[in-house]
Amino acid sequence: MIQFIRTTASHSDFIKLVHLLDADLKIRDGKDHDFYHQFNSIEQLEYVLITYLENEAIGCAALKKHDTAIFEIKRMYVLEKQRGKGIASKLLIQLETWSKELGIYKCVLETGINQPEAIGLYRKNAYIQIDNYHPYEGIPHSLCFEKQL
Repeated sequence: MIQFIRTTASHSDFIKLVHLLDADLKIRDGKDHDFYHQFNSIEQLEYVLITYLENEAIGCAALKKHDTAIFEIKRMYVLEKQRGKGIASKLLIQLETWSKELGIYKCVLETGINQPEAIGLYRKNAYIQIDNYHPYEGIPHSLCFEKQL
């Protein structure tokens, strides 16, 4: 049975999953990885969600204040062996629910053109592509999305 826990960025399972995410992104982003990595610090993340299956941490995501009325979705990841099972969509739904509980009704996110699975996930979950927001303005390998909750 899939379980979700709400926690902070200091949780050891979140840190482990983020290391796996970063390793994957380093391969996908190649020479652009260092540029993107500077925007993915976890120290400022107060709202972290971890997904468990049979006591194993299999996925994570976080919410970061983008401005007073918007959360940015950060550090979205599901273990490769668990992909294709709808877990990422369930993570998004949980994040959206938490966002609304906190009084925020709009989420934005950035993903890269080298992450077709992520692009498909966001589009499937009614995220609409928007102009790239700061700090991704003018970055051709970035795609930004938003969703009104």
